[in-house]
Amino acid sequence: MVSSLGPDAPRPYERRILDQILDELLPQLPAVALEGAKAVGKTATALQRATTIRKLDDPGQRALAEADLDRVLRGPYPVLIDEWQNVKAIWDKVRRAVDDGAAPASFILTGSASPKDTGTHSGAGRIVSLRLRPMSLAERWPHVATVSLRELLGAARAEVSGRIDRGLEDYTDEILRSGFPGVRAFSGRALRAQIEGYLDRVVDRGFDELGAQLRNPAALMRWLRAYAAAVATTTSFEKIRDAASGRGEPPPARTTVQSYRDVLERLFLLDELRGWQPSRNQLAQLALSPKHHLADPALAASLLDAGADELLSGRATDFVTPRDGALLGALFESLVTLSIKVYAQAAEASVRHFRTRGGRHEVDLVVEHHGRVVAFEVKLSETAREDAIEHLNWLDAQLGDDLLDKVIITTGREAYRRKDGIAVIPAGLLGP
Repeated sequence: MVSSLGPDAPRPYERRILDQILDELLPQLPAVALEGAKAVGKTATALQRATTIRKLDDPGQRALAEADLDRVLRGPYPVLIDEWQNVKAIWDKVRRAVDDGAAPASFILTGSASPKDTGTHSGAGRIVSLRLRPMSLAERWPHVATVSLRELLGAARAEVSGRIDRGLEDYTDEILRSGFPGVRAFSGRALRAQIEGYLDRVVDRGFDELGAQLRNPAALMRWLRAYAAAVATTTSFEKIRDAASGRGEPPPARTTVQSYRDVLERLFLLDELRGWQPSRNQLAQLALSPKHHLADPALAASLLDAGADELLSGRATDFVTPRDGALLGALFESLVTLSIKVYAQAAEASVRHFRTRGGRHEVDLVVEHHGRVVAFEVKLSETAREDAIEHLNWLDAQLGDDLLDKVIITTGREAYRRKDGIAVIPAGLLGP
């Protein structure tokens, strides 16, 4: 089994969008926690700023920390406490140090799991938590984006222009290569082995690390495959549970599935998109079920054994009730959703999806900032499709001035505004 993503040889650090946020926060805040799934690059990002390093996934350093908590917090500062959840008492120790007047940029904590029922204080107001996700398209393709999400959220109508020499096969390749920094140098069988090994490691070790019992790993993998097949949909958890039944075996119990979800969320492997409730407009009969997303669409493709040929031909396996369109369209939407979540974090905005009951009206992504929104439809198409335009215009009529902009994300080559004002932007041209 492959235990981690990426070779051991050091690689040049690739600056992340989250670094911009850290540039603003660390000069003023004494403690920041970077959270996210294993292998998203938390430690590499923290190491760019740390002077003292405490690696609590190392048994020797963990034993020393358990013997002398005060020693872990000693400088020179900033002190990086990597995988802090392995010694849970560290959280409260850092919180108390902040209460006692720790200087800005004293502590950086990283964690690949969110412990539950540890007795720790939330840290609210003392330790600011930031989620680091797999690399967005703008981070994978630096210096390509020509349209800024922050500018789309601005008061003035943003300029939409630019050209990209990439298309459907390039986006398919990015779905399969993943946004995990350490795996992107691999290709072919080595790439597939890395991602499969990553999933195996979560099943084998992740549950144990959180103190959760996993009696039937095969049942969990069946549920994960069913969940992966429902990516970018609001398929009910009952249907996903039913699809997770094995040959001649009943589906897992509801309580078992709930425990799967709870642990996978605390391992940051699930990254669901909640339904949007307007803060300043009253829209009736909204469906608030989440859209299903894994931390990275490459994990979904791996779980479904879907390679480039299967995705591009439309032959990719689907385990759940029939979807509206090919699996590649859902994975493309998941890739765009991941990217926009990263850009929205930099803009201090939230990301949701919008759907009325029965699905008569729906919008793939709603980015909200101070009560005003930009609405996005994501289409596996080179051009703007009429169904996307219809949903965006309906929402525009409901929100009025609170809708700042309407955008269709495509696999095309040109970014432009239609005569009706709707922005059409290839996914790779959108950035923070």
